[in-house]
Amino acid sequence: MQHVSPIREPLVTGGKTYADITEDVCRQVEAKPNVRWMMGLGVSLVLLGVFIYSVYRTLWFGIGEWGLNKTVGWAWDITNFVWWVGIGHAGTLISAILLLFRQKWRTSINRAAEAMTIFAVICAAMFPVLHMGRPWLAYWVLPLPNTFGSLWVNFNSPLLWDVFAISTYFSVSLVFWYIGLIPDFATIRDRATGPIARRAYAILSMNWTGSAKHWSRYETVSLILAGLATPLVLSVHTIVSMDFATSVIPGWHTTIFPPYFVAGAIFSGFAMVLTLMIITRKTFKLEDYITLEHVESMNKVITLTGSIVGVAYITEFFIAWYSGVEYEQYAFINRATGPYWWAYWSMMTCNVITPQLFWFRSIRRSLTATFIISIFVNIGMWFERFVIIVTSLHRDFLPSSWVMFSPTSIDVGIYVGTIGLFFTLFLLFAKFFPVVNMAEVKSILKSSSGVSHTLNPGASLHGTAPNNSHKHD
Repeated sequence: MQHVSPIREPLVTGGKTYADITEDVCRQVEAKPNVRWMMGLGVSLVLLGVFIYSVYRTLWFGIGEWGLNKTVGWAWDITNFVWWVGIGHAGTLISAILLLFRQKWRTSINRAAEAMTIFAVICAAMFPVLHMGRPWLAYWVLPLPNTFGSLWVNFNSPLLWDVFAISTYFSVSLVFWYIGLIPDFATIRDRATGPIARRAYAILSMNWTGSAKHWSRYETVSLILAGLATPLVLSVHTIVSMDFATSVIPGWHTTIFPPYFVAGAIFSGFAMVLTLMIITRKTFKLEDYITLEHVESMNKVITLTGSIVGVAYITEFFIAWYSGVEYEQYAFINRATGPYWWAYWSMMTCNVITPQLFWFRSIRRSLTATFIISIFVNIGMWFERFVIIVTSLHRDFLPSSWVMFSPTSIDVGIYVGTIGLFFTLFLLFAKFFPVVNMAEVKSILKSSSGVSHTLNPGASLHGTAPNNSHKHD
């Protein structure tokens, strides 16, 4: 009996040539902004204005503007910090790990995912800096020589580990993202008609010529950065989880947090990538490059990581029961049945039940269903962080200090404002930078379409991948 393997659907549809890829991707950079982009930017700038006002109130009047109290000393600020750091995880995973594993479906989505990582980390960094109360002294978290006597950072504190992990993560991600942009900047430089645009993209492209030497160094540096970034996918959210796991607070003091947080970060990160990519492919008419194959592949990752997160939720309850510690047991019973029960069950519904719909192929390949579920996942992951932080703190060992936490308008304003900051940065990136990696998409064109293509003489050669025969030297 002979088994015939099914032919995988192409990653680039529409019978595209190398010239078509250049035209389609450069069009959104060279053309005037469309109405959808302008409307999106307008809404984002309004939310950014809310953020600026809320930050002003926080800096002028102090942390008392927030809803924190003597029992709940961490609340929305750290919830939002962990949420944003988690969202940034998918970019590094798509760029680094999938590159090392030679997964070709990453080529159309890696650049937007990398940009999302950088912007999400910027949003995340806002919260601990503002929570300091004196953000102009933020440099004190660095182990710098000083004249304040024996003032030095505490290297035993996970909060300091956060500083090192996230700053390293941001630096490597930024370099990785920029290196990948250089060949495409050269393509836009060669097509630019205005002197300002030509000069700007010439500077950004760093004199890229598309020579064999340049391509060799490009691939070498990409692999090195991928190797450096891969451990960061695991280490960053592991260290973030240790902010809680190294304490003795019931609900936090558990060894399951590191893998649980990493899976949750990838889970929420892929959901945000899907949210952005579905909007981007429609706005910029990139349906031939961000196909249903890409959407389905990401949905499979969401199903896997969502299942891991669901198992972690169940494991937490089991370990609390198995420990025999009444304080630990009460912390989890309080989550499910206490005054914040609505947050717990929102988390369970969005993170555990909703992603299981992706077991059905028709739903995995439905853009409408995927978009809605991706929104639900990110809502659920926000509630997860809120449940872990607030419900573990608001009822501690001493019943006389039990309180409820309620966010103020400034709490809400800063959170909503960071969403405005994130989308403002992403929309500017999508307009002025190529949102799809032209060079890498060209490198998979023949293998994905199954036919040979001829290069239009008018198309730029600089964006052609090194293993193509049409390479400029």
